[in-house]
Amino acid sequence: MKENAKGALSQNGQFTGKLGFILASVGSAVGMGNIWLFPYRVGQYGGAAFFIPYFLFVALFGLVGLSGEFALGRRSGTGPVGSFEQVMASRGKSKKLGAALGYLPLAGSFGIAIGYCIVVAWVLRSIFGALFGTMFTAESAETYFNQVTGHFGSLPWHLAVVLITVLVLLFGISGGIEKVNRVMMPTFFVLFIIIAVRVFFLPGSMDGYRYLLVPDWSALLNADTWIMAMGQAFFSLSITGSGMIIYGSYLKKSEDIVHSSLLTALLDTCAALISGFAIIPAVFAFGLDPQSGPPLLFITLPRVFEQMPLGRVFAIFFFVSVLFAGVTSLVNMFEVCTEAIQTRFSLKRKLSAAVVAVIVFGVGAFIEYMPYMNKWMDIVTIFIVPIGALLGAVMIYWVLGMDKIGQELMLGRTKPLPRCYAFLAKYVYILLSAAVVILGIVKGGIG
Repeated sequence: MKENAKGALSQNGQFTGKLGFILASVGSAVGMGNIWLFPYRVGQYGGAAFFIPYFLFVALFGLVGLSGEFALGRRSGTGPVGSFEQVMASRGKSKKLGAALGYLPLAGSFGIAIGYCIVVAWVLRSIFGALFGTMFTAESAETYFNQVTGHFGSLPWHLAVVLITVLVLLFGISGGIEKVNRVMMPTFFVLFIIIAVRVFFLPGSMDGYRYLLVPDWSALLNADTWIMAMGQAFFSLSITGSGMIIYGSYLKKSEDIVHSSLLTALLDTCAALISGFAIIPAVFAFGLDPQSGPPLLFITLPRVFEQMPLGRVFAIFFFVSVLFAGVTSLVNMFEVCTEAIQTRFSLKRKLSAAVVAVIVFGVGAFIEYMPYMNKWMDIVTIFIVPIGALLGAVMIYWVLGMDKIGQELMLGRTKPLPRCYAFLAKYVYILLSAAVVILGIVKGGIG
């Protein structure tokens, strides 16, 4: 066991270095939103013009949002419940209240994990469908997809995803989470780049590039462009008040958190861009609809691969890369929940991971029916996760305070924090986090 910031023992160990930590953080951040939502939103809200607000929000949220959560985790050496408890105690406030507040972002991680496992199960099934050709011999891609989205429609695949994720956790931080991300995330980028290069040579793909890159500057006068760019950036970086806190708790004191946060934000953005350049031009090349959400991945793209030369090979590449993005995100969600059970109930890590697996699969089995799953994820992503993230931001920058979190942020750095950091964190970031909550409720989701 390793010592954390305050000299206490971290029962799960640490990341061995900066690269492993960044790849794990990128693995947590890169997910379905990068793949099925970002490209669609770019085209819907002004093409290249959308990049302007999106990049601004990514830079801000990466600088103060990710950095704050990483720093709180490293300072406390534990997840959201223990971190919030310590913050309240440091101000002479009720530890019980802090712990109670910390359960909200923890519930967000549990809730997302439950729904996410179902989607990743669809991805796993699609890999086998591409490998054996059953995806292409079915009456239609829509029929193939509908087979797995009914009541109890994907139990074996669902269980397999849960078991794969738990298996990673059983090997610990350096031996499991870090090693898996060191393989899966570079592979994700390589596979998507291969697909993007192949798609470039498809006849008609230029229409897809125009959809993504030709700017409609008038879109910047539309408030929804800025709102959707903010929501996309916020959720894409996995700012939840829980997942990045737990990864921060396993980070060495010698590492520069701010630099790591900005690199994480940069790589997450690269993943979104590569996904867009791989998917949208291919969809346009065959005259299909670049709709967002599950239909894009599981109905539209199989039709694309079916018509492409060597389509089955590229379908396997694609769904394997999506599986890696999904599993690395799930590992983070499961880790938050596992560590909380370990800490709060004094259970062994293996037993804690098993409890998480039983809860996630047990609840998820009853919401495999797609309309149920959609409603579940709406509740979690519109209400629980944004409110939990806002609570985390308030805890870090207002309750704990800029002086104390600033000391943690300066560890491992040779340069001072930007002069604007405190203002951006305490005022701009907090207000925007509150806006994410309010606008998400008003608009029925913005992330």
